[in-house]
Amino acid sequence: MTRPIVDWVEDLEISTGLLTVFCRHTSASLIIQENADPDVRTDLEAYFEAVAPEDPGRYVHGFEGTDDMPAHIRTTLTATSLSVPIVAGRPALGTWQGIYLFEHRVHPHRRQVVLHAIGA
Repeated sequence: MTRPIVDWVEDLEISTGLLTVFCRHTSASLIIQENADPDVRTDLEAYFEAVAPEDPGRYVHGFEGTDDMPAHIRTTLTATSLSVPIVAGRPALGTWQGIYLFEHRVHPHRRQVVLHAIGA
């Protein structure tokens, strides 16, 4: 999601400010993470599968399927919103950082992310 967010901020012509990125869901989250090596994504997914495995006998809540409750746990361990400073008209991300929507469900879902920026 990094490129569309950076483009959106640049179009605002805000020199200095604050960007908020908000995910409107309880089974997906937002993370700022390594943006160069795809092995990071593989390792993160494996870690979260170990921490909150998809196991039908483990959870009471399963209204939307066996991936439902593990997704809620994973969202609790991450975040549904991020705050990123805007410096010189761009989000002040580090060299290797990218903004990701971290989907915690196995089955595809449409997700909505809201962007808000304030500054001058």
